[in-house]
Amino acid sequence: MVNKSISLIGVPTDIGAGHRGASMGPEALRVANLSARLAKRGLDVVDRGNLQGPLNPWLPPQDGYRHLPEVRAWNEAVHEAVHAELALGRLPIMLGGDHSLAIGSISAVARYCREQRKQLRVLWLDAHADFNTAEVTPSGNIHGMPVACLCGKGPKELVEVGGHVPATTPDVFRQVGIRSVDEAEKRLVRESQVSIFDMRHIDEVGMKRTMEEALAGVDENTHLHISFDVDFLDPTIAPGVGTTVRGGPNYREAQLCMEMIADTGRIGSIDIVELNPAFDKKNQTARLAVDLVESLFGKSTLIR
Repeated sequence: MVNKSISLIGVPTDIGAGHRGASMGPEALRVANLSARLAKRGLDVVDRGNLQGPLNPWLPPQDGYRHLPEVRAWNEAVHEAVHAELALGRLPIMLGGDHSLAIGSISAVARYCREQRKQLRVLWLDAHADFNTAEVTPSGNIHGMPVACLCGKGPKELVEVGGHVPATTPDVFRQVGIRSVDEAEKRLVRESQVSIFDMRHIDEVGMKRTMEEALAGVDENTHLHISFDVDFLDPTIAPGVGTTVRGGPNYREAQLCMEMIADTGRIGSIDIVELNPAFDKKNQTARLAVDLVESLFGKSTLIR
């Protein structure tokens, strides 16, 4: 059964992103009533407020990385906060913030899984594979690197967050909705053998079969972590992101994806990242994200 004790952790920074604005994501999710909507589902929801960290200096890359010391500081804060909630027996939902913050949250979840002898499965719902390194990144933006860093490919400052190197291995990831991978990044992804269910796969076999494959092997000893980048969704329904990529899942496909995850009863932690209210229309993307997160906790059209 899914944990009914939920902790919301705001992480208001766009430190790893290429556009300003993801720092406003946590507040947009609160304005869209995330806490009240989850409480209505019978969950015990506590909002822990926002973590603190360095301001975004908005500087060019140094040695292939933008804002490395600041990204490290934010991720260490995320790691400690997420691990503390898991240790209390609560289900943490990180309200991002950009996707570089997943280094902190997933390293904390991986640490918790090692302590509890649980199997970790990460569902990475995203338009991007986020497996760049300093050698291949076109931009130096660290929000394009968290999966690589978690798998031990990246700067010492980030691969060592949480103290266990690598924090995770590529086999724990199932990436769904991918449709934008940089040329050199494709080679890294292939070499690491991360499981990717790209949009072509979803087009060919449908979302139902894709999610059955992505969730195969999840059992009662599995901790399921959902890393939900809002740019996973098609920009026609979710314009409020910094890096829109056409051709993502539509509303019904996204709902089915979330409902099938909910059906496992194994969700243990969630990231909601890359929501950028600066690009949104009347907070519609935040409202949609809240709607989908409700579906992760069992909201469906009919009583099944």
